[in-house]
Amino acid sequence: MPYTHHADVIGSLLRPKYLTRARTAYESGQLTAAEFKRVEDRAVDQAIAMQEGAGLDVISDGEYRRFSFLDQIVGELDGVTAREGAPVHFRNATSPGFDWHAPYTVTGKVRQRRKLTIEEFAYSRARAQAGSTVKVTLPSPVLMYSMWSPELSTAAYSDAYELFADTAAIIRDEARALADLGCTYVQIDSPDVGTLVDPENRELREDLGMPTERTLTEGMDIINSIGGIPGVTFGLHVCKGNYLSQWIGAGGYDFTAEAMFRRLTNFDVFLLEYEDERSGSFEPLSKLPDDKAAVLGLVSSKTTALEDPKTLVSRVHEAARYTGLERLGISTQCGFSSVLPGANLTDEDVQERKLELVADVASEIW
Repeated sequence: MPYTHHADVIGSLLRPKYLTRARTAYESGQLTAAEFKRVEDRAVDQAIAMQEGAGLDVISDGEYRRFSFLDQIVGELDGVTAREGAPVHFRNATSPGFDWHAPYTVTGKVRQRRKLTIEEFAYSRARAQAGSTVKVTLPSPVLMYSMWSPELSTAAYSDAYELFADTAAIIRDEARALADLGCTYVQIDSPDVGTLVDPENRELREDLGMPTERTLTEGMDIINSIGGIPGVTFGLHVCKGNYLSQWIGAGGYDFTAEAMFRRLTNFDVFLLEYEDERSGSFEPLSKLPDDKAAVLGLVSSKTTALEDPKTLVSRVHEAARYTGLERLGISTQCGFSSVLPGANLTDEDVQERKLELVADVASEIW
């Protein structure tokens, strides 16, 4: 299957300082909603212009209207209580890291209060150049594992997989509404799949009553239920965690590739982190079905160092041994600011150069 989005973007971008200040002022009552929206609009306009100027095949709004990539399932649901969830451990190669807790716990049947991405897409579509592909990102329903409590959540759900199924229905409904507006590319952000390669994260979920084998089967099927909307390309960003330049999981795709590629039949493209040795070899790409594409996250959004273009070209050709070139693309390994505080990479100029590098390498290869 020839793939056309060879220079892709994951989603989030570094928040401009003026946008962060405006959000703080709005939350403290110093800006009205209308005033804050004008600041958001300005930031999105600049993000779109920057990405188009960089030469990317896909653009996003930078997720500038969100606090985090998973706002849809953290801040806009009924059925949750403001109580911290299970500890999810973040780390990097040089520090022991820290535990992150979801700010909410599921205590009732989940229902969405409002659709968050309709404004995002409608505005970006109007601002983007004709022919630009505007991507919208949504979180995976299985990310709700971090908000599951065996003591409190079972009042509403017999087990976590019933919760995942209800959340998938909410996300699919949002994706369908986006399609009705003309959106042609929806990405599901899936740290839940990406971190299954890590024994520590698997143990956390097992202790919460989520057997790994069931997640690799029923869990994958629940994620798959989101896709399959006519006219929409569905991508799965298989993330290993990204918060303040730290990560949750380390390990190659050997553990998840067969289940992921075989069961996610409604997904067209898999966006895979491959920026360092944590992601293992390209060999699992041999399991990628002939009608699917893979975007290689070879450029790091966590570090300031600019990758060598020749090395990136070489790595793409190495991966192509398993798939052929025409089913591959390139991107950063993750967004630059999955949550508002961003990453250790704080320089917007470096961010732009990294995105230009993605586009330049794609142009050279394809």
